[in-house]
Amino acid sequence: NHCVKLLFLRALFCLLSITGFAVPVTAYTLKRCRISRNKAICTESHLTNIPQDIPARVIGFDLSKNRISKIKVSDFKDLKNLKTLYLIKNNISVIDKGAFTHLIALQVLNLNTNSLTEVEDNLFDGLSNLTELRLAKNHIQAVAPSAFQSLTNLNFLDLGNNKLHSLTQVKSILHYLPHLQYLWIGGNNFSTFQSSDFSSKSTKLRELDLSGNSNLKVFNLTTDIFPNLTSLNLGHCGKTNSMIWEVHNKTFLGRVSNLDISGLNMSLEGMKTLLESLNSSLISLRMSAMRRNVQALINISCGIPSLSKLELRSNGFKAVTQNLFHLCVSVSELDLASNQIRCRSDNCFRSLRQLRILNLKSNRLSSVPFATRNLPTLEELDLSFNEISALGCQDFANLTTLRKLSIRQNMISSLKDCAFKDLRQLQVLRLNNNYISNLNGAFKNYLPNLISLTLNKNRLTIIRKGTFASLQSLQNLSLHENQINRLEPGSFIGLTNLTIIQLQSNNLTRSQINISVFGALKNLKTLHLMENHIKYDTEDKIVDPPFSQLSKLETLLIFAQHYRLKSHLPQNLLQGLTNLLVFRTRNIEILSLHPDTFNYTPLLKELDISSNELTDIPAQLFSQIKNLEKLYVSRTNLRSLDFLVNANLTKLRFLQVRKNAFSVISEEQLQSLPALDYLDMQGNSFTCNCDNAWFLQWVKNNNQTQVYDAYNFECNYPHALKGMKLLNIDFHTCSVDIGFICFMSTSCTVILFLLAFFTYHFLRWQLVYAYYLLLASLFDKKQRNKQTSHQYDAFVSYNIHDEPWVLRELLPKLEGEQGWRLCLHHRDFQPGKPILDNITDAIYQSRKTLCVISRRYLESEWCSREIQVASFRLFDERKDVLILVFLEEIPGWQLTPYHRIRRLLRRRTYLSWSRAEEHRGLFWEKLRQALETKEDPVLQSKKTLVFLKKIFYYILSQHLLQE
Repeated sequence: NHCVKLLFLRALFCLLSITGFAVPVTAYTLKRCRISRNKAICTESHLTNIPQDIPARVIGFDLSKNRISKIKVSDFKDLKNLKTLYLIKNNISVIDKGAFTHLIALQVLNLNTNSLTEVEDNLFDGLSNLTELRLAKNHIQAVAPSAFQSLTNLNFLDLGNNKLHSLTQVKSILHYLPHLQYLWIGGNNFSTFQSSDFSSKSTKLRELDLSGNSNLKVFNLTTDIFPNLTSLNLGHCGKTNSMIWEVHNKTFLGRVSNLDISGLNMSLEGMKTLLESLNSSLISLRMSAMRRNVQALINISCGIPSLSKLELRSNGFKAVTQNLFHLCVSVSELDLASNQIRCRSDNCFRSLRQLRILNLKSNRLSSVPFATRNLPTLEELDLSFNEISALGCQDFANLTTLRKLSIRQNMISSLKDCAFKDLRQLQVLRLNNNYISNLNGAFKNYLPNLISLTLNKNRLTIIRKGTFASLQSLQNLSLHENQINRLEPGSFIGLTNLTIIQLQSNNLTRSQINISVFGALKNLKTLHLMENHIKYDTEDKIVDPPFSQLSKLETLLIFAQHYRLKSHLPQNLLQGLTNLLVFRTRNIEILSLHPDTFNYTPLLKELDISSNELTDIPAQLFSQIKNLEKLYVSRTNLRSLDFLVNANLTKLRFLQVRKNAFSVISEEQLQSLPALDYLDMQGNSFTCNCDNAWFLQWVKNNNQTQVYDAYNFECNYPHALKGMKLLNIDFHTCSVDIGFICFMSTSCTVILFLLAFFTYHFLRWQLVYAYYLLLASLFDKKQRNKQTSHQYDAFVSYNIHDEPWVLRELLPKLEGEQGWRLCLHHRDFQPGKPILDNITDAIYQSRKTLCVISRRYLESEWCSREIQVASFRLFDERKDVLILVFLEEIPGWQLTPYHRIRRLLRRRTYLSWSRAEEHRGLFWEKLRQALETKEDPVLQSKKTLVFLKKIFYYILSQHLLQE
């Protein structure tokens, strides 16, 4: 009983240790989303419900552009750390009450562009920390009085572009939102705006947007409900009816500094009254897309002494006359973009003595306006999107304070040497998207303070020596998307402070990428050479590596080209780049990488070698870049990820291996990446058998590494499962359930023990009787059925070294004199038949087996087989079929290794040739008698039965005595 208890307790402990104490983990594999910087991104995923597999630790959740129609109470119950939630462009029409109660940390909620029709009471309960709420572009017609009651910390509210028609629907907003600073309610159907519609005063509101309320007829303020308002947007209001402005006291809006009345439909007198209401505070005024009275409005607004920024876009100006801005002496920023200005007066801007920023973008200027030369205070000038075809030497005369100049998207074909001669303070120059094919000497002698120069999307073909010689302050140079096919030695001389140069998408070849070109760029940090025609034919070291002088370079993007050519990377191509952090070389058909390629870049953190022909990657490639954090190896026909095992990438966090040829992921491969938190294997096909069973469980259960798009992984093998999803395959038969095995083995042990215990106590004598009775019955039946005819009298088993004795002594006596028929292996075995079969047939076709034993016999493998078969026959037939003849004396201790013969000697007599030296006749007589011995099967059967019955009666008597 004590033993049974111990076994039971052991089984119970085994089960609990395997199953009961297992700690559940949170899966990190998302069906439709991905995690980036602790934010869940589920945009454009065709979702109809909020996914429930988002980790609780995320602080951002973007569900924009899906098909979600309802938000339920349980949708966000586990996301208590969430701070931003974006639900833009869905079909949300129903939000259950209490749906946001679990989002106690939420700060930003964006529900723009949905199908909400009403904001119900207590809809936002629980969002006490919310600071920004956007409900624009819904179909909201009503707002319940206490809808925003819980939003005590709300700072920004957007209800624009809905179907609200009365301010009384939102009058509780200011009452319940004491910290509100930005209120956008434009694009609705308000017909009047009156201070009496608000239930309380907002002391903190700074910005009010009423734009797009085309039916707004009256703006009426009888009390000062917005004492701190600084920005007011009335753009495109009153389109159906002219709006009436009724502000009883000018001090009510005395702090408004930004006003937008673009497209406002109001009488000139009303406009004048409106502007006079802001006479002491207005700084920025937008009057774009005005219908009429533009000149008069300019004169009125420029009469405001505080006005400094004036926007007049899309007003249809075809010319700027001398008198248009004659009153705007205080204006410092003037925006005339998107008009049709073609003609111009030479003195049209002369009155703007304080003008700093002038925007003439998107007009019809064919040359730089002469009027801009007379603006000595100008700091920014935008002439983009015009029709300027050339730059003259005097176009920017006297603009000595200009810092930013944009002439992009024009029709300039070349630059004169003197084009920028007066722009000594210029810092930013944009000349991209023109037709420039020749820079001449425009940058050889001028622009000493230029920091950024964009020349991309032109028609440059050659960069000559010293082209940028005077640009010693330049930090950013953009030359991408030209047709550059030649870089002369010294092309970048003078650019000692350059940190970024973009040369991608040109026609550069290997010969242009050399030390004489880039050697002058001592402070360069980023070099873009993608989408060119650079190709190396060997992995061997090259003379004068092209980047060997760029010791401060941190980012190198190289070699993506327009056409496919097989190529290599010289093993010392990166020599000198001791501070390189990012290296990308994509789509250049690299066949292999030398193991020493990255020996020169010990600080490398990001490596992209995707879209190449790297069917295999040597693990030694990563031996010197132990700080690698991101690795991209997509579309390279990789057959295996075994290179990861010995790569020692202990800091790798991001691995992308899309669209490769491997199909099995091993435990060893992934466990070699202890810091991995993002794995992208999209586009691979997997083997769906037990080889991937561990990987499947790891994908589902690991809580560290996000496996992107894992639920779309497909099977490629076996054929019957092709196209099925990997995560839908059941691999339970592949795994060993240790708990179940422990339970079953322990249970079986207990049951067997109990059964044996019960049998021993109650059934042991019955079983003993049945056993002996069965033996007797089987033996008797076998003897009755057996009718054996023997071909030989004896089979002689001997070693080849004892053959002389057999042939000279044994054979003449037994066959010659006594007439026995013997079976000898060298004479009677059937040729071509297996030896073991010959031995077995010879023994069973002979009445006796005569073993001629010597020391050689005992060491022979085949002799051992022969005596083994003879022993089996002896025990099987229970007849005297074995005769032992010892040719020499063998001590008992030497027979110890030969247990079968020792066992036979204990139970049988034998003949000794060595002892019969003086009695040879007696020896042969005894051997003859042994060969003559026969057993009567019926008599033997009777003897056996009698013997077994005696044993049974003895056992039974002992049992009765015990009872």
